[in-house]
Amino acid sequence: MKLIVAYIQPEKLNAVKQELFKDEIHKISVTNAMGCGQQMGYTETYRGVDMEVNLLKKVRIEIAVTTAFVQPTIDAIIRGARTGEIGDGKIFILPIEEAIRIRSGEKGDAAIG
Repeated sequence: MKLIVAYIQPEKLNAVKQELFKDEIHKISVTNAMGCGQQMGYTETYRGVDMEVNLLKKVRIEIAVTTAFVQPTIDAIIRGARTGEIGDGKIFILPIEEAIRIRSGEKGDAAIG
């Protein structure tokens, strides 16, 4: 079992969701996030004062998958989020020690699937 965490551009969320649904990956969590990477932010003028904005809006997607779905999930995220420009995002893959479905008490792969 793995937890896939991806940070993507907010405007790419619908495209990523569509690609995930095509690969029959339906269970996702989405949160708004702010961060910076190679983009380094931008400068904005507000009431005549220059302000450096270095935390940009991102979307964080979390998907718990069984081992068989790791690569299809990664591929779907990349297909939906890639523009080829700096700021497309990052994907992190973390091990999950245990998963338990609260409603039924199922554990492991059964709780995720």
